[in-house]
Amino acid sequence: MKIVNSIKESYSELVHKVSWPTRSELVNSAIVVLIASIIMALIVWLMDLGIESIMRFIYEKIF
Repeated sequence: MKIVNSIKESYSELVHKVSWPTRSELVNSAIVVLIASIIMALIVWLMDLGIESIMRFIYEKIF
């Protein structure tokens, strides 16, 4: 019985208490996440290029 009550309470909360975003809010949030992900990917890529060039320089001097 506790499981059934828990499911009923969860359903009631999802239907009556949760405020769901509108379609435009959802699209705007998705665009922000996409842009932030692209910026972070570019930062990581640039850091990788920098570290690669430093390591290449070091290996050329040592070997």
